Order: sequence, then C-alpha cells, then structure tokens
Amino acid sequence: MQVRRGFEPCLEPDPGRAVAIGNFDGVHLGHQAILAMLAERGREARVPTAVVCFEPQPKEYFAAGAVPARLMRLRDKAERIAAAGADELRVLRFDARLAGLEAGRFIEQVLVGSLRAKQVVIGEGFRFGRGRGGDVETLRRAGRACGFGVDAVAPRLAGGAPVSSTRVREALAAGRLDEAKMLLGREFRISGRVVPGARLGRTLGFHTANMRLHRRVAPVAGIFAVRVTGAGLERHPGVASVGTRPTVGGAEWLLETHLLDFDGDLYRERLDVDFVARLRDEVRFPDLASMTAQMQEDARRARALLDG
Repeated sequence: MQVRRGFEPCLEPDPGRAVAIGNFDGVHLGHQAILAMLAERGREARVPTAVVCFEPQPKEYFAAGAVPARLMRLRDKAERIAAAGADELRVLRFDARLAGLEAGRFIEQVLVGSLRAKQVVIGEGFRFGRGRGGDVETLRRAGRACGFGVDAVAPRLAGGAPVSSTRVREALAAGRLDEAKMLLGREFRISGRVVPGARLGRTLGFHTANMRLHRRVAPVAGIFAVRVTGAGLERHPGVASVGTRPTVGGAEWLLETHLLDFDGDLYRERLDVDFVARLRDEVRFPDLASMTAQMQEDARRARALLDG
C-alpha cells in the first residue's frame, strides 16, 4: 500500500479511485465494514482504492483542553488499512486551512481534483467541511453532478449499540478489555520498538522490555496480563505496566512489559503487545521489596489467566 500526504491536484492521466474517508482510529468493526465496502466498490469499478484520514485527528485539533486518547499510531493504522486491501492511504494534514475548507470546496479539491473519486464510501454519520457543514446528502448531490457514487455504511452494532472509537476508549479506560475486544474484533494492541531502560527489572529478577507510547494520552493505564508477538515470539505470555513507574521516580509514560520465562535481548526489536486482562492500578510502593512481591503476585495471576 502506498502512503501519500496532501491533496495537490492530480495532473497526470489517472483512472480514478474508490475512496473511503474517516479517522479510522482503532480500525474497529465499524471501520472494517467501511473498508470491506470500499474493496468491493473498487473491484466493481476496476479502480484502485484509497483511504483518506487526517493528522492530527480533528478532535485533537479542536480540543480546548484534554485531548482524547488515541487508540493507535498512524503507522499501526496504516498496517491495518493495508491488511484490509486498500491500495493507497492519503493522509491530510488537519490544520487551519483544512478546517476552514467549505464542504463544497473539499469535494472539489480533494475528492475530485486530487483523488478523481469514482465512488465514495463513508459511515452514515459522516460530517465534513467547515463547521461540519457537509453530510451524506451533500456528497450525493455532488456525486450526481461530478460523476461519483456514494455508499453510506450503517453502523455496526455490538451489545445493542453502535460500535465507535469512543466506546472503545471508554471500555479501555474502565479496564473492560473483553468489551474492547468485542468492539475491535481483536484484542487491543500497542506496538513499538524496545528502547533502553534503567535495567532495574533485571536486578529484581524480571526481564522487561520498555516501549514509548508516542501519543499524548494513553488509552489504558495500570497493570495487565498480555501476550507479546515479535522478535521470534508468538503470543508469548507477559505482564505489562502502562504508567510512569512512581516507585522509582519515573515521569515519562511508558509501556513496560515483563515477558514470563524469557531472558533474551529485545533491544531495538519491534513488538506487538496484546492486552488480555487488567490486573490492577499502578501504585507507589514504600520500597523495592514491596514492589517486587507485588510483581511476583502479578506474574502468578497473569499465568493463571493466560493459561486459562
């Protein structure tokens, strides 16, 4: 899959595209339905497929205070979208210029002028353009004039309510990982490259892999039973901490994963950490001995959960 940025006019001969638009944060079941429809429309029209997303996400751009937790980084989103069969990911910088673009101009400049859209696939509730002035009917009117079709995909339901990124965030924040898994269609995952740590874990008898979160707000916090894939490992059991490590005076938010029954070197390796169950909150211990005892208990509970 090709990743391109911006929406400059397309000047060379171009067959056009089937285009899906959205944030796709988490690539949950609702997003997967849109991507499946996109692939189908691309096959029918015999044109490439493109997914349009925004960086930063509009909610992040407009947030006056705390920004919403991001479910996945752009790299991880791109991998999921590529796995769904998209030919191109077009990343648009969401700035004052794009935020101020009227819906009609968005269609003219992005969908027609840059992407040469033949078919547009969006969710039923999709809004776009300055002040969220454009909607599905806006697209359909423009499509009749400009020669592209529009598919509005109905929300996927889970537990009697529509699947959404907001629901996934709420489930993760509350530690309801089974609910998050139902909405995503898979376990929640954080991926990244292992970075150097203080090596304190080794001195306490726990081999750990530290990964930076690369996001302003983490969607999960606490201690978790996890499974780790990468560097020759396949769903290897572990215990992960997402937090600041207050007992040892940490400040930066990290994902710190202790792999059970493993003592290899993972520095610089890229790992996928799948969150299976939440064990407890992160707390400040009075001393390292107390922390070590709790880590041993966390490992025992994680083994029981993951074996089960």
